[in-house]
Amino acid sequence: MSAFPPPLADQPEPPVDEPQLLQLGAPEDEPCLRADAARNRARLLEAAARLVAEHGAAGVTMEAVAVAANVGKGTVFRRFGDRTGLLTALLDHSERKFQAAFLSGPPPLGPGAPPVERLRAVGHALLRRSVDELDLQLAAEPSPERRFSVPARRLLRGHLALLLRQAVPDADSELLSHTLTGYLSPVLIHHLTRQCGMPLERLEAGWDDLVDRVTS
Repeated sequence: MSAFPPPLADQPEPPVDEPQLLQLGAPEDEPCLRADAARNRARLLEAAARLVAEHGAAGVTMEAVAVAANVGKGTVFRRFGDRTGLLTALLDHSERKFQAAFLSGPPPLGPGAPPVERLRAVGHALLRRSVDELDLQLAAEPSPERRFSVPARRLLRGHLALLLRQAVPDADSELLSHTLTGYLSPVLIHHLTRQCGMPLERLEAGWDDLVDRVTS
């Protein structure tokens, strides 16, 4: 079981060719906040993200986040409840930023670039994100029976399938999207970078090679 719950609520999985798959979480996933409260929450999450990048998930404590954000510890507890709540919110915050970038951000990650260029950009962005917050993603890794059905992974897989359909219309985009998402698994990235010592640049080059072979 994961150390804390997934960032987005479970929901029935629609077919991969339905365009509504490419949507962010529903508005009710996160309560509406006053503008100042929303800014404070974002500041706390950015401070927590810096701690993850510098010290790993183990370095993220309520006290450390309070110091990094220059606020009282009570502010962090009131906003997130406990460390599990903070880590869950941090992962959700990171996921939403990533989704917004590939759904509506500038090309080549966002709309406007050819599909093969977008496939390369998605992989590079996700590899860099995973390396930066690898301990956090491993702590949130779903159990085997849920690994392929959590909403964030369904969204990514659906997006890859859409780009594959545009790039190679006669291919089985659904199965190929599983192949591509397998390369981007945090567990595999941990093995390759931490246990095998591979640099990020090699993983990015391998992703480009895989995309080229799949779409040629």
